[in-house]
Amino acid sequence: MDLKEIQNLIKFVSNSGVAEVKLETGDVKITIRTTLEGNAPEIAYIPQVPVQQAIPQSVPVSPAAAPAASAPAAPADDTSKYLTIKSPIIGTFYRRPAPDKPMFTEVGNTIAKGDVLCVIEAMKLFNEIESEFTGKIVKILVDDMSPVEFDQPLFLVDPS
Repeated sequence: MDLKEIQNLIKFVSNSGVAEVKLETGDVKITIRTTLEGNAPEIAYIPQVPVQQAIPQSVPVSPAAAPAASAPAAPADDTSKYLTIKSPIIGTFYRRPAPDKPMFTEVGNTIAKGDVLCVIEAMKLFNEIESEFTGKIVKILVDDMSPVEFDQPLFLVDPS
């Protein structure tokens, strides 16, 4: 599939009013997502790579490694009582709407459902990330202007 065919497909999907189109041809997968408000489509191009099966190998365990394996694990932070707000997309994380504007939120701030917490830039589109619940920001897990992955934790929120 060449670039011209992809561009024509994007135009067709944008004008058709559908929210998402997935296309698989041979070793190419293309997903085009649009919003009903008429924003530009979001495109994911995933080239298929042949999967190689790993050959299991038996590795002898040395006596020196055995005590390390049975050593108690370090105590983890008790974050199970907090809710996690995760990134819905891949992109660049921004804590403020513009360089000259104040931060959306800080640690210790109380947030309500629907409050904008950050912006993630993906393909030159700035997507506002809103809170899914009410609570208090306990920790911000990502630095400003850092790349983020899909489903990466961004914020810890205390719902109480």
